[in-house]
Amino acid sequence: MGQKKLKRFAEIATFNNVLEYPTDIAGKWSAQFSNNNPIVLELACGKGEYSIGLASMHANQNFIGIDIKGNRIWVGAKKAIDQQLNNVAFVRSQIGMIENYFAKEEVSEIWLPFPDPQLRAAKCKRRLTHPAFLRKYKQLLKPGGYIHLKTDSPVLYQFTKRVIEMYGLELFHDSADIREDVKQIPELLIKTHYESLDIARSNRIHYLKFAITSDLDPSKDELLLEITKEVEKDHNEGVIENEKETD
Repeated sequence: MGQKKLKRFAEIATFNNVLEYPTDIAGKWSAQFSNNNPIVLELACGKGEYSIGLASMHANQNFIGIDIKGNRIWVGAKKAIDQQLNNVAFVRSQIGMIENYFAKEEVSEIWLPFPDPQLRAAKCKRRLTHPAFLRKYKQLLKPGGYIHLKTDSPVLYQFTKRVIEMYGLELFHDSADIREDVKQIPELLIKTHYESLDIARSNRIHYLKFAITSDLDPSKDELLLEITKEVEKDHNEGVIENEKETD
């Protein structure tokens, strides 16, 4: 491990706005922030651009970024300290352990800005909008609490729409291209590091806002996987046909 990373790991251990694999924190976030303001999460936060941006826009809410990469969290935590943003904190841990850190209905909203789309259908269970993750979020969210997905991946966008429809979730906003919505939703102007890289090269950024209003029947998960694999197969076959036509 490089000296820069080692230095950052040592520093975040001293930051009062970073908690690494915290224990006995669920239901006690009001003590961390010294208030009872609503809690908003940024999952797979990376360098915490959304946590920082949202905290700057909404002083009456508390924002928590969660990621496993301490080197990345250091960037966001340091910015929050430098900007004296006391309504931002970070948790270093896996997203799969999220239910250990929050009490039932302790969270108001969840943001998923540019998460890894896990493009292969066989890995769709790792997508942060898969029902396996949504069931965890449901435990933490207040009734009607929103989930926001922002992505340049048409695969993740369409997959999430499929999940919303199959499991009977409530869709509040669906944008195939946020350029039409940024005036009404200024939070969409915040950019993550991965957004600036334009990895998908789709020339579009998609946005979904929805709420978990069902129990997400586990018996549908196998059907979801089958459909996802079929969609991937059809896409791959279409790509091959297009390549033949252009030869």
